[in-house]
Amino acid sequence: MEFLADKDALARIQAATDYPLQRAADGRVVGHFFHCRLSSLFQPIFDISQRQVVGHAGYVRSDTNGDGALAPWGVFALATEDPLLVRLDRLCRTLHALNYFGTVPERQILFLEVQSRLLESVKDGHGRAFEKVLDLIGVETSRVVIEIPVEVNADQRLLKHVIVNYRSRGYRIALNHGAETEGWMAELGSLFPDFVRLDAVHLDKRSGSMALADAIHRFGSTLLVRGVETEQAMTAAIRAGADLLQGSFLGEATQAIGSISRGAQEQCSHPGSAW
Repeated sequence: MEFLADKDALARIQAATDYPLQRAADGRVVGHFFHCRLSSLFQPIFDISQRQVVGHAGYVRSDTNGDGALAPWGVFALATEDPLLVRLDRLCRTLHALNYFGTVPERQILFLEVQSRLLESVKDGHGRAFEKVLDLIGVETSRVVIEIPVEVNADQRLLKHVIVNYRSRGYRIALNHGAETEGWMAELGSLFPDFVRLDAVHLDKRSGSMALADAIHRFGSTLLVRGVETEQAMTAAIRAGADLLQGSFLGEATQAIGSISRGAQEQCSHPGSAW
């Protein structure tokens, strides 16, 4: 990573953000929260029309003092107070940004989810602190997609507020499509998300998947189907009108930032496939 090429660079970032970060023996950056050692995992996001990876979703991995893995929800359960949660959430996003940007082509984007409790506890200026981190490493906010948790869909006032906040700083927005979204997502108007995420398991249950994709496209948004675990799920997503795919069939979440799996690559080039 160019911005971490010298020994003082990471120290400057840590001093500016006040986050407990350090470089591991393998060159990656790790973070610390209580007794947990945090690192980054990245899962590829594949563009159907371009037939190439256009970005990755970042996830946190942790172990407790190196003795064993702790599920991400277990780490966030340690943040029992809102100030701690805000600090942890920002630490994770900073960690992912440091491990991602500078190692991928400039056109690729990073999808990062934020905790619903953080969105509720931070009244204004959502994304301001993270923008400072991105400024330090020379990355535009437009290369980050903020994934808003599905729980926030139920609170239209909060949802619109955080979309306005993040958009004002140049971030792109992803919302999760769910049953509670059916009636009012169109009412977002100019606040309609850049990406709409739909779980692959809902494709078989949703007879109007193609109509949903058409509606999303009419608003200028992109449909991302995640949880694509099988070849059949990938075919169903393509036929339903998905633009982007994410799931273990295409590639697992790993520390190494890679492309899609061999099986998915073979399916892409197969003459009888849905592509």
